[in-house]
Amino acid sequence: MITLRSLRPRWRWLVQSLQGRFATITALSVALSVLALGAASYTLTQRAMQDQMDSELLGVAMVTSSPISQDVVGLGGLNTSALSAANSILVLLRSDGAVTRVPGTSATITPGDLEMSIARTQIGYSTRTMKASDGGEYRVVAVPLSIEGDGHGYALVLARATEPTITTLTLLRNLVMALSLFFVGTAAALGYQSGRSVVRPLRELSAAVSHVTETDELVPVGIRSDNELGELSRGFNTMMHSLESSRDRQKRLIADAGHELRTPLTSMRTNVELLVADEKTGMLPEGARREILEDIAAQLGEFSSLVGDLMQLSRDDVVMPSPEPLDFASVVESAVTRAERRGPTLTFDVSLQPHFIVGEPDTLERAVTNLLDNAVKFSPEGGTVHVTMAEGTLTIADEGPGIADADLPHIFDRFYRSNKARNTPGTGLGLSIVAHTVNAHGGWVKADHASSGGALFTMWLPEAPEEALAELDADA
Repeated sequence: MITLRSLRPRWRWLVQSLQGRFATITALSVALSVLALGAASYTLTQRAMQDQMDSELLGVAMVTSSPISQDVVGLGGLNTSALSAANSILVLLRSDGAVTRVPGTSATITPGDLEMSIARTQIGYSTRTMKASDGGEYRVVAVPLSIEGDGHGYALVLARATEPTITTLTLLRNLVMALSLFFVGTAAALGYQSGRSVVRPLRELSAAVSHVTETDELVPVGIRSDNELGELSRGFNTMMHSLESSRDRQKRLIADAGHELRTPLTSMRTNVELLVADEKTGMLPEGARREILEDIAAQLGEFSSLVGDLMQLSRDDVVMPSPEPLDFASVVESAVTRAERRGPTLTFDVSLQPHFIVGEPDTLERAVTNLLDNAVKFSPEGGTVHVTMAEGTLTIADEGPGIADADLPHIFDRFYRSNKARNTPGTGLGLSIVAHTVNAHGGWVKADHASSGGALFTMWLPEAPEEALAELDADA
């Protein structure tokens, strides 16, 4: 058995769900519109029919006033047949209150003060609605009537039953109500279907989110439209692709880091085991323990450097934590100073033009230092490192063995080591950090062959906007 209580949850769902709200709002909007239109139509029709009836009664009064003025006692020969043809009731009211009626009339009306005022003043006319002797409702019109030689004023009072008008208005009201219900129901159904089509992409998005939550699979949704919901779907798919790409990079970083960390950890473990075994047996020759400890210290340094590089690469791909307007040339100059200490036998040919950017000076200096360290590492003794900043572009060229064509596409990959670099110290993350930092600042970096035969690195960073330059000038 269906009860109101059993239907309440369904009704609550209809109101609370977006699809139900579409149907409800559409139905209410149409209901209010139809109600306002129906009420206006009913009122205007009622007034028009009433004005039409008054006009017809006034016309009948004008026609009958002439014969009645010639024969007041006989009412101009009018009888019930003539009045029935005109669908009217006639009463002649004298200013002293005397009333003359047509004999044989089935229903009579009793004139009131309004009609008496017309009889006495002989000015204007009056209209009103009143009850007749048969209990019916009548529309009553009174016009002045004067008779020559008679010292009294008269009012010709005509009445007509309003029942046909009321019947017509009732039919109109019922028709408006029926059409209102029909249109409201149709609007609710159309609103429900429209809501269903609108909500479908949202449900697909919700299902996709639930699927990701339950299965951890980043599955995009289909795009069926070019409207706002289509944009929402495309945005969701973009987010899914970004998450998938971020997850793949994270997995690759973890796998590569695990592989790279395993080598120094294994070597350290072997050396520590040798020291532990020597503590018990004294098998190591004199000076071996010192060499092993030095080896462990070097491995710890490599391990710390690797962890630091991994932490640098794990940061978000945005400039954080405090970008500021700065002259990139001063950052490069500081990095060159550090590189000169690491390559005392090298000559640094430096030419720097100012280039104002918005960035984080510490991370940028580390990126430039990594490029210079790479040049120091592979430059021959007594070689020259060329550092040039012109038109916002930084170039660093060395005179080392250069980069093989097969290595150029992978030179900025994490942990990538070319055959020439496998026996040199380093973590294989330096150039990855450079690319990561430059991309985070909205620029680019690429590797190529230098004219001297060595490696050539080119870096570009976008110029600072005008407001940032104004802030930099104010600080200066």
